[in-house]
Amino acid sequence: MLVVQALEKLAGRDIALRTCSLIQCRVMENPQPTILVVEDEPAIADTITYALETDGMESRWCSTGREALSALTGGDIALVVLDIGLPDINGFDLCRKIRKMSSVPIIFLTARGDEVDRVVGLEIGGDDYVVKPFSPRELSARVKAVLRRSGTGGGKSSPCTEISIPEGFPFIVDEKRLIITYFGVSLELSRYEYRLLELLLKRPGWVFTREQLKDMVWDEPEASLERTVDTHIKTLRSKLREIKPDLKPIRTHRGIGYSLRESW
Repeated sequence: MLVVQALEKLAGRDIALRTCSLIQCRVMENPQPTILVVEDEPAIADTITYALETDGMESRWCSTGREALSALTGGDIALVVLDIGLPDINGFDLCRKIRKMSSVPIIFLTARGDEVDRVVGLEIGGDDYVVKPFSPRELSARVKAVLRRSGTGGGKSSPCTEISIPEGFPFIVDEKRLIITYFGVSLELSRYEYRLLELLLKRPGWVFTREQLKDMVWDEPEASLERTVDTHIKTLRSKLREIKPDLKPIRTHRGIGYSLRESW
């Protein structure tokens, strides 16, 4: 009897240790890189942070160079997206100040696309250069590429990564095969329908404006119209309705945009 009790205690201790190990793996082995966005135009900053957070990164926004320098003293910033035209300091001068205190990767963001500006930006310590107008998806991809090169993050997810899924959630996303299933049925989606639905699925309950959806999904958002977003949402709803006629997963927020329902 004593032997049995001892074995049960050991087994319980083993389970507890393995559980603790899994928790530590999820918390410690797959930290989300924090990206500092230094941009004085709130609308542009909002679009950038949406794109970064949708791609699994944390973001912090500063509108001035002084705020950026203060944020960098914490030491937890993995990369800086830096606008050149700031209200209190030129982005190039801010880059020089940053380089005196940190080797954090920097991606310049500017409306000026002259070759001399690109060369200067790279020569003083910039890692990449993106010219406005830009695709948020491309900027996010460039951020991840620079993080991989610098070894500060942006690589493949740890096998311990766990995504919080609401109870009864009927969607499954296979990012490798670019397939989304709904109640076990594989959806036949166009490229932009897939991107739209994938974006909504990553943030249930989050209201995306038509402009944000256009900027984050389309390859050339400046060449697309907001009506294009409405058309793709309509076809998405039609395909979802064929599987479950009584459910309305995508909600319309009049005058604003769309969201995915949170509860099922």
